[in-house]
Amino acid sequence: MNIINRVELLNISKAFGGVKALKDVSLQVLPGEVHALLGENGAGKSTLMKVLSGAHQKDGGKIFIDGEEVHIRRTSDSKKLGIGIIYQEFSLVPDLSVSENIFLTQLNRDFWVHWKEMTQKASELIQRLGFTIDPLQKVSSLSIAEQQIVEIAKALSEKVKILILDEPSAVLGSKDIEKLFEIIRGLKEQGVSIIYISHHLSEIFTIADRVTVIKDGYTIESHYINETDKDSLIALMLGRTLGKMFSERDVKPGDEIVSAQNINYKNRVKDVSFSIRSGEVLGFAGLVGSGRTETAEALFAAVKKDHGTIKLNHKAIKPASPSDSTDLGMGMVNEDRKQKGVLLSLPVSQNITLTNLRSISNRFGFIIRRRENKIADDLIARLKIKASDRDMLVGNLSGGNQQKVAIAKWVNRGSRFLIVDEPTRGVDVGARVEIYSLINELAEKGVAILVISSETTELMGLCDRIMVMKNGSVQGTLLKNEFSEEKILRLAIGLT
Repeated sequence: MNIINRVELLNISKAFGGVKALKDVSLQVLPGEVHALLGENGAGKSTLMKVLSGAHQKDGGKIFIDGEEVHIRRTSDSKKLGIGIIYQEFSLVPDLSVSENIFLTQLNRDFWVHWKEMTQKASELIQRLGFTIDPLQKVSSLSIAEQQIVEIAKALSEKVKILILDEPSAVLGSKDIEKLFEIIRGLKEQGVSIIYISHHLSEIFTIADRVTVIKDGYTIESHYINETDKDSLIALMLGRTLGKMFSERDVKPGDEIVSAQNINYKNRVKDVSFSIRSGEVLGFAGLVGSGRTETAEALFAAVKKDHGTIKLNHKAIKPASPSDSTDLGMGMVNEDRKQKGVLLSLPVSQNITLTNLRSISNRFGFIIRRRENKIADDLIARLKIKASDRDMLVGNLSGGNQQKVAIAKWVNRGSRFLIVDEPTRGVDVGARVEIYSLINELAEKGVAILVISSETTELMGLCDRIMVMKNGSVQGTLLKNEFSEEKILRLAIGLT
């Protein structure tokens, strides 16, 4: 008996100007199948899914849903066909409530709005996902992870039979990822087809039935997940073998660079204390809402701590703003690089030099472009930033190269203490290795580094120590010889 594909994309092509993003790409997805889509940033994964969801119109090829050819010209066409998509970049309205965002399309369709019923349904959807978020709360007040949950609930509010997830776990901790997988398995049992885009190979082997690799706009190969392995998929994505993910770092930490004593912020950070030495990488682990990012923001003066003491090079400091922290030799790479890490509408050169304008200005305050260009060119080469030239807009770079630019501006500043929040969120496997190598290089040069990550493997590969938080408090700190995913998770959920 022949099973009809739920989705079949046949020889899809798409060009933007003179650049061909998709070149005769084909993909088949069965009913009730979790089909992973792999490839480096820029390979064409998201473009292909935007064609399927109606955000882009294909230039050539055919689309079949349940065996019948369809013509998807706009997003409303795809929704009528039961196609839902959750993009890596959120599509929420910040000033609307959670429930209003979840049912936004219904609000546009319906004449009467039953607010109480809508709020109740929103609450039920969020609870179904295993989270507790006030449906009346404004989206602007939510964390990045909570906004991702709202996006998923929004997609599930429609009757989908094809759900596209583009890096859905990028901001979730291990426990929350398992909740996401439970939802996916439930949808699969209901016959929903899932197209799952992720750079995390461990997730692919946990949740997917089949995997298709795309490279440079072409379909490379498709495999059942039990007939392949991680090394084979990496080789297909990169066109080469990867080597070691984490390089060895042979450096003995030096003097204490930064220390925090009894840091408190609202009810999100409670008496947090730690220190980091020169050349040391300290990791912050914990589930969503554990207070990791808030602690770092209080340290960097991005939020105003209630009380506590911060010392830099053994001297008490009281920065009143991120600008003060920067002047003191601190730097912070934010978890949301598109909103807080880089300026997408400015070129690479201006992003890199933004934190240190004095070094490229004359005594009258005018920027000397020659100096700016030299600094930019040097760092582009040193950090292996893939850009056509220094004048390329950062918004046109891949996620991994945007992240390198976000780090480069602090390297240019000469920061002695660097906070890196979610260093590889939405970054492909090749760029990950380069970012890990860069963090190690900075540590070897004596920079004290704080890494916040939702990936325990990343923390164990990068860090000398890992501090685990829960509900704003420190649960414990593990030395390198004590690292294990089980120990980190037990501390994160409060099982000591």
